[in-house]
Amino acid sequence: MMRCPHTETHPSAALGDPRASGIQGSALHRWLRRTIETLCAGVVIVALLSPVRADEPPAPENIPAPPTTETPDSPPVAGDIPAPPTPETPDPTPDALPAPVTIDPFIKLRGSVWRTKAGIVFLKTPIGLLSLSSKTTLKDLKASQEIRFWVHERHVFVEIRKRADNALVHRYLSGPMTSGTDEPGTLHWWGPDGDQAVHVGKLEERLTSYREGDPLTVEVDETNTISGVHDLQFDLQISQAPPAGSDVQLLLSGTVSKLKSNFVFVRTPVGLVMLNSKIGIPRVKVGQPITVHIDSGHVTVTLPSDTETAAPRRSASPAP
Repeated sequence: MMRCPHTETHPSAALGDPRASGIQGSALHRWLRRTIETLCAGVVIVALLSPVRADEPPAPENIPAPPTTETPDSPPVAGDIPAPPTPETPDPTPDALPAPVTIDPFIKLRGSVWRTKAGIVFLKTPIGLLSLSSKTTLKDLKASQEIRFWVHERHVFVEIRKRADNALVHRYLSGPMTSGTDEPGTLHWWGPDGDQAVHVGKLEERLTSYREGDPLTVEVDETNTISGVHDLQFDLQISQAPPAGSDVQLLLSGTVSKLKSNFVFVRTPVGLVMLNSKIGIPRVKVGQPITVHIDSGHVTVTLPSDTETAAPRRSASPAP
């Protein structure tokens, strides 16, 4: 029996075999290609992910903090609240000024008791001395009282009040007796607030001796009821221009009756008035008409006969 000879393959022989080398080269090529493909795929993925990361907002710790809002101070307590600014008072315009006085004669004054003696009281006013005289009243006037005095054509209105509380002490009405037409038992009088009715009250019998139009002076209470019948006269001396802002108005026309020293005596419908020539009176002569107008610190003297007018004069005294 014939034996086949046994042939062993050695590794060194396989490496030298061309077919074995081809198989090994093909496997290595495939591995390299897969490795390159994997690397390329990784590069593509990195390239795709990089823009997304670039657009992401920065990390929270890198965000700047928003500006801190200032907390307002606690509201001040009531006592610390500043007072609002006082609005500036606009300069008076012609529309805001009071209407000029046109009633002649007209006087509006306030006075304080200067001195008294039997039957007469001397009052200091912004333009000079005013004296009130009576035989039946004005016996209890005191320095703590203020006198308010008006003249309106033929009517005189006098009020005496306490300075402390403005309480009425006396109120006198003087003028022509005029019976009331709307209500029986009344008289018609002028007052600073307009025409008014005065109740005769219990003095009707006392007034029977007076006729319509007769001069009459009565005292009335706060209810405008007559409480007394008196006599009352006044004398006015204008010796100075009133301080600016004084509550003084006057319009008087009359005739020069006497010249003495620095005084001009003028006879007016309400009596004799003395004028100090220093208030701005031009040269005048007896019998010459004259008009004096005082308002808002100005004194104007007019001589209607020759239209000569003294320039308005403002008092240099400071406003009260």
